[in-house]
Amino acid sequence: MAESIKLLERTVAILDSFTLEQPALGVREVARRTGLSASTAGRLMSVMRRMGMLNQDPESQLYMMGSKMLAWAGIYTVTCDVRSLALPVMVRLQDKTRETISLYVLEGKERVCVERLESPETVRIVARVGRRIPLYAGSAGKVFLAFMPPARRDELLAEIELKPMTSQTIVEKEKLLANLEEIRRKGYAFSRGEWILDAAGVAAPIFDQFGRVTAALTISGPAQRFKEVRIKEMAALVKEGADEISAEMGFVPRHPQKAQIYF
Repeated sequence: MAESIKLLERTVAILDSFTLEQPALGVREVARRTGLSASTAGRLMSVMRRMGMLNQDPESQLYMMGSKMLAWAGIYTVTCDVRSLALPVMVRLQDKTRETISLYVLEGKERVCVERLESPETVRIVARVGRRIPLYAGSAGKVFLAFMPPARRDELLAEIELKPMTSQTIVEKEKLLANLEEIRRKGYAFSRGEWILDAAGVAAPIFDQFGRVTAALTISGPAQRFKEVRIKEMAALVKEGADEISAEMGFVPRHPQKAQIYF
């Protein structure tokens, strides 16, 4: 049993080595990233290739994700209720704002983009599906931290190293906590340049039937288009959209009230 668990852990570690920035890797690089010996990594990757989990370029000998991963992703997408419920709302938001609309879910210490509609504007922010971003940087991540149970938030913040992604990233814990309290009060989050220097975004929480924050809906774009009046308009829109999705998921707020936008 222990050997089987060890084998599974090694397989997952190999898959985690591949990123959007480096989707093709050689055996030695995977070995370096996982801490495995080159012979062990090569042997496992060869088996994973035969199973369809990895592909290998015959010329460069580099490995990349295989078709089986796409099949698994499709199954995940089908079972991701929040995505199917959010899509019509996202389409309406894009029509109204002409900005990039994204949907994020929480995975461990990060947020993951599971759906996005790109802005039709020439200059736009691209939030790639599957991209993982730290929770403390950007409006969507801070929505999760602000609305999750305080004990869970404190646990996560104790494990996360607050590293600057840009000069605007909040890395002082007390300042971040004060920002999260403000987000809870407003019901939405706004950020400018926290993980992409020239980008801005507005996000609101989506709750499930048990009142748990299950996703974050965002409107994002170039920072120069996010002036004060427009931020207020988009904050109202994203909160209205998130509330609609939450209602579709069975969430009933204890104290229903009209969204208030504070500045």
